[in-house]
Amino acid sequence: MKRRAPTRRKRPKPATPDDQAQPAWVRLSDDKLLDMRMCDLGVGIEDTKLEPRIDKLYEELKQRAVRFKPHFWISSEWFTPDGVPGCAIPFYLAHPRLMRLEESQMLEVEGGTSAWFMRLLRHETGHAVANAYQLYRRPRWQRHFGKASRPYPEYYQPRPYSKRFVLHLDYWYAQSHPTEDFAETFAVWLTPGSSWHKHYAGWPALEKLECVDALMRDVAKSKPAVSSRRRVDPIRSIRTTLREHYEEKRARYGTDFPDFYDRDLRRVFDETVPRDRREPAAKFLRRIRPQVRPLLARWTGEHQYTINIALSEMIGRCRQLDLKVGTSEDQAKLEAVVMLTIQVMNYLHSGRHRLAL
Repeated sequence: MKRRAPTRRKRPKPATPDDQAQPAWVRLSDDKLLDMRMCDLGVGIEDTKLEPRIDKLYEELKQRAVRFKPHFWISSEWFTPDGVPGCAIPFYLAHPRLMRLEESQMLEVEGGTSAWFMRLLRHETGHAVANAYQLYRRPRWQRHFGKASRPYPEYYQPRPYSKRFVLHLDYWYAQSHPTEDFAETFAVWLTPGSSWHKHYAGWPALEKLECVDALMRDVAKSKPAVSSRRRVDPIRSIRTTLREHYEEKRARYGTDFPDFYDRDLRRVFDETVPRDRREPAAKFLRRIRPQVRPLLARWTGEHQYTINIALSEMIGRCRQLDLKVGTSEDQAKLEAVVMLTIQVMNYLHSGRHRLAL
């Protein structure tokens, strides 16, 4: 009888310095990671990709001869508290593993690229600058942007073709409130190479940019009136689990989307084609959803999670109506994209667009 040679056990590879520096939760599955409290993540700005990006912002302010530097901290979302000359950055941007979790839960990572991050950072810095120098109290500020004391609406109705507002972030966000109008205008003013004098020539929004330019020249070398380094809701104080956080966030992005009318679905798909000859419309929409979702988000400014809910409603209704693809795939895809775009734009124009930031 032939004896079997003893099997050799593979020695585990020694841990690299990078492996040793990683927190234990990096290796958890999404399901287990979601049960962690945010305060237990232990993430910060130091020694991450956020540091050089913040330094880049400081350099942009320096190039504009602005002495002020906002402070930053990690929290649950992007925000600048009233009266605080600093800004919160969402936790998921502090680590690649958390960015992957954000994408799996929300289908996109807000601020996940360097360019997107800088757009958001300049916007929040606009709020911080206004707080630091109390610009909202100045008659010139109020004359161009309105009263900062005006209540924030839960929803707003954007006018996509208005030239009274700059275009910086998605959702025509400058139109939501006077303070957001200023923050967006400041961000355009600060962006290197924006050529705002030329780009907004002939627009009423140019007067707002000139107002920001004048205000920042006034305060450029002066000390801020508010110099507090206060941090509101730092991540170390948030005991909410990641699961609870994402449940609330998905509910916020997924509510109040309009229903899809059967008449519109029947214009795109067909209920008379024999069952065995054409692909079911529900299956077709599921198949093209990964391609369509980011495309619609790009052109409508709506969040991918909200669009995904709309697509899910379409898929469910197509299944109930037993609709099938009655044209070529390219034609069906084109008509489906057009229909969904119209529905999303109707939603935006309905006055029910939620103020998200």
